[in-house]
Amino acid sequence: MRILADKNIPHIFKLFGLHNTVTICEGRGISAKDVRDIDILIVRSVTKVNKLLLDDSSVKFVGTATAGVDHIDQNYLKKYGINFVYAPGNNAVAVVEYVFSALLWLAQRGRFFLRDKIVGIVGVGHIGSLLNERLRNFGIHTLLCDPPLEKINSSKPWKSFETLVAEADILTFHTPLIYYGDYPTWHMVDIDVLEALPSNRILINTCRGSVIDNNALLKVLENGKKLNVILDVWETEPELSLPLLSYADIGTPHIAGYSTESKTRSILQIYNAYCNFFNIFNVINLSALDSPVIYYLRVQKEIDETLLHKLVKFVYNIQYDDVILRRFAAKSGGFDKIRKHYLARREWSSLRVETYIDSNNEILTKLGFNVCCV
Repeated sequence: MRILADKNIPHIFKLFGLHNTVTICEGRGISAKDVRDIDILIVRSVTKVNKLLLDDSSVKFVGTATAGVDHIDQNYLKKYGINFVYAPGNNAVAVVEYVFSALLWLAQRGRFFLRDKIVGIVGVGHIGSLLNERLRNFGIHTLLCDPPLEKINSSKPWKSFETLVAEADILTFHTPLIYYGDYPTWHMVDIDVLEALPSNRILINTCRGSVIDNNALLKVLENGKKLNVILDVWETEPELSLPLLSYADIGTPHIAGYSTESKTRSILQIYNAYCNFFNIFNVINLSALDSPVIYYLRVQKEIDETLLHKLVKFVYNIQYDDVILRRFAAKSGGFDKIRKHYLARREWSSLRVETYIDSNNEILTKLGFNVCCV
């Protein structure tokens, strides 16, 4: 079979190359001509998969190595019997650790304690629920907002979005991008919300850029409103608002989910679905692609926020990604070039922590570190 894949997806040849003809190319440049004689298409969020791309093609199977699917016309795929698979939840650990890293950095810079703050989580799917779990495991209070889930399961202590805007010190967004229907998320944070938001709040967006009206956010910041802003996603990507970036405390190029482990989990899920669909014997598992523990530290004092920040920074320094974006954002194609050449980023589980303190063992294990008692 003939496979076309985004060149920035790892392990493509290792997984699919044995019995197939595999071609890779830049995901944002994939055209109808490229896919005309292709059986299998594997993409990321930068490729719009729709009628314009697939009409007159021989594509039978589409996989996207992403949790979001707003770049995929699923109705079209269903209409023409094209099998589709995506990778929900596989980037959850990476995004949660990005958010936690950013919060720890802000807390250290601002000399406040996260345990004194209330974190409002908007969207409690794979990512939001894991973030809630980890924050609570570290003693941080959370408020949850997810109207579609609340309709299905009303037993949780759900809060309205208006309550989060009024009461949460930190708002972090983990929703899909939905334009219509009962629960739209497009411009969920608009000028009215931003003006109602008390000063000195923290806004974090790692889901889709258009969940926050970027022009409205820039307007209130230019008008002097005091907000801390962490943006990994932007409206009109790969272009972004340089003035808005200048106001952001942390700005990164849509890489919150870009850990080595999350990329491996995502493409392996696509591979497993491909094996099932084409009735191919699966001879590869995650352990064959897994990345080993690469850092070792011994901790001899009880974990607090300052020490946790040091441990996290040892694995992932979020400031580095912020500096890189600011350096190259104004250059032609800079946003995509950073993503294409993004340095391998590991998850907290890649750090083996040795400790003789029982409470450290429990806390660090719940936060996702690889803990060894001594």
